[in-house]
Amino acid sequence: MSLSIRNQIPGTVTAVTTGEAMATVKVRLDGGQDVTAAITLDAVKDLGLAEGSAVHTLVKATEVALATGPVEGLSIRNRLSGTVREVATGAAMATVRVSVQGAELTAAITKDAATDLGLAEGSAVTALFKSTEVSLSAV
Repeated sequence: MSLSIRNQIPGTVTAVTTGEAMATVKVRLDGGQDVTAAITLDAVKDLGLAEGSAVHTLVKATEVALATGPVEGLSIRNRLSGTVREVATGAAMATVRVSVQGAELTAAITKDAATDLGLAEGSAVTALFKSTEVSLSAV
């Protein structure tokens, strides 16, 4: 299946915590960082997810936020440190490619945000995305 989601990062499930209708799934990305996905119990069962399952984490570029300073006091679980590889700026939006350990992420942010943050090739950033915005694909 081909998908339009730019961010498709391989990893391995390290834990599945189930609730009544939802579950949190922790994934160790191939580069060593951890990501948490909040998905339905039905999805966990349908995908056959368990510790050791190979998956791809999927995150839309529009759901990735970037920070250039310390990140504290947020409920956002997924925080990947990286370096800006490229900034492509249009009239209203910017596409920022970020190298994170073992992978690359794309963030679609406003042009004003990219300017205000002073983003340029080589800038240190933290990519942030909520666990509810992560989808998983079984490999």
